[in-house]
Amino acid sequence: MQKYLYLFRGGDARMAEMSPEEVQAHMDEWKTWMQGLAEKGQLIDGLPLKAEGKQVGSGGKVVTDGPFAEGAEIVGGYLMVNASSLEEATEISKGCPILDAEDGHIEVREIVDM
Repeated sequence: MQKYLYLFRGGDARMAEMSPEEVQAHMDEWKTWMQGLAEKGQLIDGLPLKAEGKQVGSGGKVVTDGPFAEGAEIVGGYLMVNASSLEEATEISKGCPILDAEDGHIEVREIVDM
C-alpha cells in the first residue's frame, strides 16, 4: 500500500450560505465518509485548516500573511489515505462530500517515502 494526500479546495461559499442545521448535516456526511475509510483501513489522518496562515520565503528572511491564492484555490484541509495505486486513491476520493459543492475540488498526490 502507498500513502496518498488529498488536498481539499473550494466549498467555502456553499458553507457560508448554509443554515446551522445544513452545516451540521454536511459535517455528518464528512464524518460518515471518513468513518467508512477508517473501517476499511484506508484513513491515515486528516483535518480542516484555518484560512489564516503565513508564508516564509527568501531563506527565511521574509514572512508574510497568507495564503495568497484566490478563495477556491486555498487549501482548506487535507486527508491522508492508504491505496494500492493513484487510480484507487482517485476512486476513493470520489465519495468525498466536498464534491457536492460546485467549486469543490480534491488534488490527489502520492506521498513519497524518503
